[in-house]
Amino acid sequence: MEDKPLILFQTEGSYPYASGGVSTWSHILCSELEEEVDFIIMALTGAPFVESRYRLTSNIKSIIHVPLWGVEEPISHFEEEVPFSEHVLRKSRTDREVIKEVFLPMFRDFVRRLLNPFQSAREFGELIYGFWKYYQHYDYKKTLSDPLIWTEFKRLLSSGYTPDEELIEQEGARMLDVTFGMRWLYHFMMPLAVPLPRVSATHSTIAGFPAIASLAAKFEYGTPMILTDHGVYIRERLINVSQEDMPFFSKKLLLDMATYITRAVYHFADLIAPVTSINAKWEKEFEAPAENIHPIYNGVNTDVFRPRSKPEHTQGQPTVVAAAQVFKLKDIETMIHSCDHVRREIPDVQYILYGSLEVDKEYAQKCQDLVDELGLGDHFTFGGFHNTPNMIFNEGDISILSSISEGFPYTVIESMSCGRPVVATDVGGVSEAIKDCGVLCKPRDPKSLADGVVKLLKDDDLRIRLGKKSRERILLNYTTSMSVNSYRDVYRQFHEQKNEPLKKKIELDSVDQMLNFLEVHV
Repeated sequence: MEDKPLILFQTEGSYPYASGGVSTWSHILCSELEEEVDFIIMALTGAPFVESRYRLTSNIKSIIHVPLWGVEEPISHFEEEVPFSEHVLRKSRTDREVIKEVFLPMFRDFVRRLLNPFQSAREFGELIYGFWKYYQHYDYKKTLSDPLIWTEFKRLLSSGYTPDEELIEQEGARMLDVTFGMRWLYHFMMPLAVPLPRVSATHSTIAGFPAIASLAAKFEYGTPMILTDHGVYIRERLINVSQEDMPFFSKKLLLDMATYITRAVYHFADLIAPVTSINAKWEKEFEAPAENIHPIYNGVNTDVFRPRSKPEHTQGQPTVVAAAQVFKLKDIETMIHSCDHVRREIPDVQYILYGSLEVDKEYAQKCQDLVDELGLGDHFTFGGFHNTPNMIFNEGDISILSSISEGFPYTVIESMSCGRPVVATDVGGVSEAIKDCGVLCKPRDPKSLADGVVKLLKDDDLRIRLGKKSRERILLNYTTSMSVNSYRDVYRQFHEQKNEPLKKKIELDSVDQMLNFLEVHV
């Protein structure tokens, strides 16, 4: 292995194909380490046709793009360098007998454990590895499309999710629920069809489906696993799923899948680096070893994000700025309602929200309709994408954040670095970032947000004092160099150590049986 670390960097719905806090962090990390660390990006996206939103640095050696939806044949996107003859050979190898004798025992074991996701996390990891190893020799689509697998999935889910006396009959498994469940499995597990390179370490930006490739690499090669928890994946899945309009059965299945993956990832990760110490509580709750949890905070470039005078178009007008993609977790509706409260006390106030309207178009339209309904057309503006993010916060007197879930948001520390105090909901690591340099409010409480905005806009001395204090706090605690140096040291440490593949210690019968079969027949 070369002297330069090579990292398999795993993202989902973010870098390099979408903007947002995780993408910002990813781009900073890759860019700042351009001369010292090489990266292979494994990017999970929701659709196959996407374009990079960033200028990629020379140390990004390749991108493995895995679209989870919009494709039925995984090989068409991330196996371009594999000869077509190999694809044909895999399909020809994959017959009913192999599926029944080799794959089905693992699949049956997997589903039974999925129905009770608090069983052994190690055995969860062994099953994930078993699937990956199988898919390196047999065809993904042909296997999972076989009626034998669908029939067994239906049987296991129908028997495993039998409603008890307290549940109404409609909350049991219906045919539509079972069909959706199998479709989710088919698409979410696509990263396991990817051939994995030998690297110094894997680094997942979320304790979710991107990290299942890390589990496979750890078993196959002994590759160390790094996990950065921005917003806690399982917490955000709980919030998202609870808000979805779907039957009880489907909600439970989705949450069980998320719990399964999260526990396995936490169990095997060599380093869990939450961006805020607040996340450690959730990580320990899902059985992450406490000794492997070491927070590494986000950092901001204080030379780029620095205080400037307000531009001409906001001069002389009380202005509140926000930077957020418009989707439910950001709770833009509460932000809009806070504007309605504020304008009653500060009639010329204006809110400017910069961020994509494309993430959740239905929710974005709902927010735009709310602005019209409340008659806020002269007070609340959707600014869309801003190509110079370091200028956003200097347009305002203060900034605002209304999220119901966060990690350690860049928008908060960027605003503080610009000398603009923040009015924010007290979620995730927001309080850890702000301390006494801004105003913390209750989530989903527009009056609380409005009171914070009014307090700072009406008191010039307080606003200016907190702005200076915010800037000082960032300079002392949350700079880019502090964050990047921590990861540089971690990458170097894992690059230099010797690792032993975990496949030598497989304990699960169904996986051991599959590995023995491959050794004899392939």
